[in-house]
Amino acid sequence: MTQLSAAAVMFVDNVDRISAFYRGVAAMTVVHADDEHVVLEAAGFQLIVHAIRYSDAGETTTYPLREDGCIKLCLPVSDIDTARSVAVGLGGELWPPEREWQARGVRVCDGRDPEGNVFQLRQSVS
Repeated sequence: MTQLSAAAVMFVDNVDRISAFYRGVAAMTVVHADDEHVVLEAAGFQLIVHAIRYSDAGETTTYPLREDGCIKLCLPVSDIDTARSVAVGLGGELWPPEREWQARGVRVCDGRDPEGNVFQLRQSVS
């Protein structure tokens, strides 16, 4: 029997852009891709980026900040500072260092992806 990975599905307007963002920021690798979705993987976790079109979005390039959702992706990274630069280059952002915190040996920072979804990056602190 095959061991399944934990996974989450994120419905997005632009699969290519969001997949590139999480590949770059969280060093995720593509394990499957087709016209409607991309499956990314890192640290035994899969993120399924699935196409969904907003009826009123058209070809928008600006998305509202989605911080009131019930679930936030939390992804491991080797270096939050590097991820912050990568996030900006790929159309998202990580909050500035003064908004970071540490708990239980982990440095933590939230940010938003290019479609406004809030996520969290975690770096192990020695």
